[in-house]
This record gives sequence, C-alpha cells and structure tokens, in this order.
Amino acid sequence: MAITPLDIANMALGVLDEAPIDSLDQDVKAARLLNMHFDLTREAELTKHAWVFAILAAAVAGADTGSGAGTLNFAYELPLDCLRPLPLTHSGEPDGMPISWRQEAGLIYSDQSGPRLIRYVANLTDPNDWDALFTEVLVAALAIKIAHPLTHKAGMIDIARGTYDRALDAAFHTNAIQRGGRLSTSSWAIQRGDNRFVR
Repeated sequence: MAITPLDIANMALGVLDEAPIDSLDQDVKAARLLNMHFDLTREAELTKHAWVFAILAAAVAGADTGSGAGTLNFAYELPLDCLRPLPLTHSGEPDGMPISWRQEAGLIYSDQSGPRLIRYVANLTDPNDWDALFTEVLVAALAIKIAHPLTHKAGMIDIARGTYDRALDAAFHTNAIQRGGRLSTSSWAIQRGDNRFVR
C-alpha cells in the first residue's frame, strides 16, 4: 500500500496521542508545525546515517585543477541529489582502500584522477522509496520536533525520544544502516584522511 507524507505526519501525531489531520496544508497548529519541519527533518535523518536504501553510486569525471602533484588537485562534481558523499576508495566499493579527499560545497577534491565511482546518500523524497525502519525513525523525529510546541507536555518529548531510540536501534540491528556510515566530526575527518580535526 502506498504511503504519503500525510500518513507519516499522522503517525507522528499518534506518537504524541494527538488527533490526526486531514492535510499538511490544513490551517491547524499541528499541520502547520508538521509542514514546517517535514522536509528538513527528512533530510537531516537521511544525512545522519548511511541508510542502505538511500545509498546510490555515480561515476563522475574529474577535472584537474592544476594544483600540482601530491595535492587534492582533481575536482569531482557531486550529483544534484547528494546529501553527503560516503568515504572515497580506490575501487569505489565500501570495503576498498581509502583515498584522501575533502568536500567543499558541491565538489569533492581528491589526489586521484577520474573517472571515479562515488557512493553517496541520496535525497529521496518519495516515502514509497524508503525503508520501513527509516519511516519509523522519521515519524519519531517529527514527533520530537513538534512535541513541546504542540502539547506543552514535557513527558511527550520523552515518549517521542524513546520511540526514536527504539526505531534507530531496530535499524542498526537489522543492518538497515551501513556500519561505519554515521556522520560525526572525528570519524568524518578520519574517513577523509584528514587528521587535523581528530583529538
């Protein structure tokens, strides 16, 4: 059965024991809050982890920036639907030998010439393309965002956070999230071969 953003919004309201809405454009507080947070929360939850269903690959040609040997002198343009690239390797496969790289805006810089296979977390907007466990995580994340402004009950925030933690644990337990794909400052620096930011 097809699922819609409205279904997800109403599931988030269900976590908070709130009445469902008829439309995300409905002129009621719950709909306004959900409409405001939906897309940003979806992108944030996709970006935080390497969700297996959202990992795509693209072969991209590199352009030599002329920076010279031994530098990250090959620039690669990221796909338009890329939320974040995954660590680059020589083979392009996740278990391949890592190569040095950095990201600046919509470009990746590497010391390896192209074409290069880049794996990335894609900005998938259709709920029917999502893993069911991601949907559960997004439902709970939305509930967290709207819990206080909608209910003004501190206990509802705790309920939503507990729901989020359980959904995320289930995703990791079933390998819906690629191990080693979590986004954090230190691990991200290591994956890029940049140890300046590691303490």
